This record gives sequence, C-alpha cells and structure tokens, in this order.
Amino acid sequence: MARAMLEYTKTILNKVSFDTTLFCKEVQKALARLLPYEIEELKIFIQSLVQQNPDLNQCLIYLKP
Repeated sequence: MARAMLEYTKTILNKVSFDTTLFCKEVQKALARLLPYEIEELKIFIQSLVQQNPDLNQCLIYLKP
C-alpha cells in the first residue's frame, strides 16, 4: 500500500508541475505522508522534474533535512 502512495504522489506532482505554488503544497503533503525511504526516492523524482521546469526550484527547500 505504501508503494501505491508514492506512485500516486508522483502522479499528482507531475500533474501540478505547471504551478509552483500548488507543487510546493503537494510536496509538503507528500513529506508528511510518506515513509523515510520513500522520501529519498521522491527527492530524486522531484530533482528530475526541476531539471525539466526550473521554476520548481524554489520547492527544493522543503527537501532539505
């Protein structure tokens, strides 16, 4: 079930990547909802999205420990 939540989160982040405010809110929700090892995988995914859309760079502050 946890794996399904990670995949769902990735889908949502992909869909809202056009709006940085909404993207940041979804990142915050994901960090509260996912397990620590899933968050590490999510960080990699988010960094690949940031490379495609540099405007999302401001949301990386939520991924810092």
